Amino acid sequence: MISQLEKEITLRYLKTRKKDGFLNIISIFSFIGISLGVAVLIIVMSVMNGFRTELVEKIVGFNSHAVIKPYENPIDESLFNNKNLNNLSEVFVYSNSGEGVLINKDYTKGLLLRGYLAHDFKKLSIVKNISFQGNKKLNPSYISIGKELSFNYDIKIGDKIMIMSPTGIQTLVGSLPKQKSYIVDSIFDSEISDFDYNVAFINLNDLENFFDLNDSKRNLEIYLKNPKNIDVAKKKLEKIFQEYYVYTWSDLNKSLFSALKVERNVMFIILSLIIIVAAFNIISGLTILVKNKTREIAILKSIGVLNKSISKIFFMVGFIIGSLATIFGIILGVLFSIYIENVREFMSKVFNINLFPEEIYFLSKMPSEINPGSIFIIAICSIIITAIVSIYPALKASRMNTAKALKYE
Repeated sequence: MISQLEKEITLRYLKTRKKDGFLNIISIFSFIGISLGVAVLIIVMSVMNGFRTELVEKIVGFNSHAVIKPYENPIDESLFNNKNLNNLSEVFVYSNSGEGVLINKDYTKGLLLRGYLAHDFKKLSIVKNISFQGNKKLNPSYISIGKELSFNYDIKIGDKIMIMSPTGIQTLVGSLPKQKSYIVDSIFDSEISDFDYNVAFINLNDLENFFDLNDSKRNLEIYLKNPKNIDVAKKKLEKIFQEYYVYTWSDLNKSLFSALKVERNVMFIILSLIIIVAAFNIISGLTILVKNKTREIAILKSIGVLNKSISKIFFMVGFIIGSLATIFGIILGVLFSIYIENVREFMSKVFNINLFPEEIYFLSKMPSEINPGSIFIIAICSIIITAIVSIYPALKASRMNTAKALKYE
């Protein structure tokens, strides 16, 4: 417990006085350093959380959340009535894929072709997007291409394009690759240029004929109600589809998200050093405070104030400075994170530079997602650091020799 005397002396030492000029400067710099450290840490964590969330949403908006791939036997459709599957999934469709070449007199371009049945295509998230143009039903002999491919090669809805398959047809002169013309029926926009440039959709039956694929080898694409909780969902799907291979969007992008996780952790450690460096100013400030208050400490001891109370007083001074600085840093960090896009636009206009270019990050604005859990961890770490650095000066004050202190005063 903290006594009334300890509270009053602590508050007195926290108040600034003119004769404590250098000490006040150290205290102010300690406060500002810890506040900025906490604020920067919150801002960086919020931006990285936002970036990850935006990236996940774009990936799951274009790709299926999970894919069930058969080994030998086709997928058992009786499993579609499984209660657990229906609780997990809102849509599941058949698909297949193959690699072809887009041929024109002026250019050739490799494409990943994905096949869906006509009535299944309109169930995809990318087709439901307001930026989707054209027919939402994927009929045979028609193709849906990405906005980036359409723009780069000046291909419009209604144009004919020629696709070549690596599978061959036996002729008198040997094996020749299959070729087929498709009419562009729609243009999609995934908001990720690599997907828009390299992927196209055709009818599933067309694709299987074109690449000589067996319809028993069709994949089952599953779209989950909660695609972000993918690890739990994958375990449940593996129990339902025990005889098939199950992989998810997370498995396909494991290296990317592992790199983001490592980068996030490294940034947390590096930026935490700002708080630690600023917190060490508290040691300097409290040490000088103890030196300046030598006579007062000696008097307090001579009237019977315990060493424990002396250490409490100086510990509380450092702890309060650190705690208030942490709270101020949290407020500053949260406000900056909320209005970070406005700050980016302002900085871009003032300095005439393009901060966070869309062509590099695939995002039109600076993402930010405030995570209360991260803020709590940052606050706890900051307060613990300031508490630790306050211990040494507090113990030094309590161990002061009263007789020598009064003698030299």
